[in-house]
Amino acid sequence: MKPLFLQPVFKERIWGGTQLTKEFGYEIPCDQTGECWAISAHPHGPSTIQNGPFAGQTLDTLWREHPELFGHPSEEVFPLLTKILDANMDLSVQVHPDDTYALVNENGELGKTECWYIIDCKDDAEVIFGHKAQTKEEFNQLVEEGRWSELLCRVKIKPGDFFYVPSGTLHALCEGTLVLETQQSSDTTYRVYDYDRRDDQGNLRELHLEKALMVTNIPHQSEEKRITVDTKGDATITTFIQSEFFSVFQWEVKGCATFHADEHYLLVSVIKGDGELFHEEVSYPLTKGAHLIIPARMGEFEIKGQCQLIVSHR
Repeated sequence: MKPLFLQPVFKERIWGGTQLTKEFGYEIPCDQTGECWAISAHPHGPSTIQNGPFAGQTLDTLWREHPELFGHPSEEVFPLLTKILDANMDLSVQVHPDDTYALVNENGELGKTECWYIIDCKDDAEVIFGHKAQTKEEFNQLVEEGRWSELLCRVKIKPGDFFYVPSGTLHALCEGTLVLETQQSSDTTYRVYDYDRRDDQGNLRELHLEKALMVTNIPHQSEEKRITVDTKGDATITTFIQSEFFSVFQWEVKGCATFHADEHYLLVSVIKGDGELFHEEVSYPLTKGAHLIIPARMGEFEIKGQCQLIVSHR
């Protein structure tokens, strides 16, 4: 049981930019790179193991062939997906289905509940989070008439903010935000509004208004935030969310802290600083932009340095 470091997959997006290179030093494929699929077993972009005896294998293969690394899970597919998003332009206003709807209407795909940690953003940045309609009839009328300012809720953001985005929540990241997203392993999105943008062929992107109306929570439902902060040695542990889909934490290490990997496998992303992970007298570098999995029952390990990690598990 050793830590597994992963090679991300990068996705070109109409709204992407170059911030993934500027912030993390990634070699991106183009100047409109919007997504880093950092820890992924989804068939649209599985990550590859970089180190150890499983080097070169994809995460989905490892999930199928070595369930012991993940505590012999009951899920057929790897349930989570960690991304970093560079919103150089506004993303489309969208909504995601839950598991029940996606199973029937999206060929067995998982639903998509997600959450955002704001790594960085411009001074006046905001997100679209929720809507103001009280009934489906009102929602549909505002959409049909293009009265977006009357429908959409806009929220000012700053670095370090956290948002839990359950399936059924109308939402969009807006220009000038860099976000780490933890989500169910799904690639299903229903676009409601895309600012009438055209792709490189001059075509408007497809909207999915009928499906969106079926799955959007109306009226909007806000989840109460229950963020807690604890200390462990030289680490500050922030618990952002513990839900049926995932639990997400921030570990901020300033010195040395001891952790345990027992029942859960952990997904780890280094978003700031540098450090080292020590396990069984072996040192593993934790550089900014690195992504790794701590296998289940790896036992005790130490993290030393000055670094900020986003950690999640099912």
